[in-house]
Amino acid sequence: MKRRARSAALVCIGALTLLSACTADRDTPSGRPSETPGPTATTTLAPGAAAQLADRYRRSGGAHEVYGIQQKSGPGGVPLLIVWTHNPDEDGARFDELKDSIIGFLTRKEGLSLKQGYLMDVFGPKGALQHRLDARP
Repeated sequence: MKRRARSAALVCIGALTLLSACTADRDTPSGRPSETPGPTATTTLAPGAAAQLADRYRRSGGAHEVYGIQQKSGPGGVPLLIVWTHNPDEDGARFDELKDSIIGFLTRKEGLSLKQGYLMDVFGPKGALQHRLDARP
């Protein structure tokens, strides 16, 4: 019986650890509180439609390490972009290049409107949040 209790305790600790990985960032790069708290971790598998969009992005000359791009409606209808990448590099300069490349593709080829700005979350190869950007005016 002690073995079952210990196993149950370990399962509870593991579940709490996973839940704590889904806390929201409180501040955005713009310095204002985030209205879109989101997960700090995700699955390493991009949904089918996100993988297809990333495939179109790569075929148009986009970064080969991007394997998922998902467009959702964020707060107030602001576009929320979720990006999955195989690149473990969290460098800010590399992120700026990636961001500009993805935004350029989405506006030119997919008709994304930036009238309200956009929000972007980039998740790395292990599913951890690498970058969170609030680019609203």
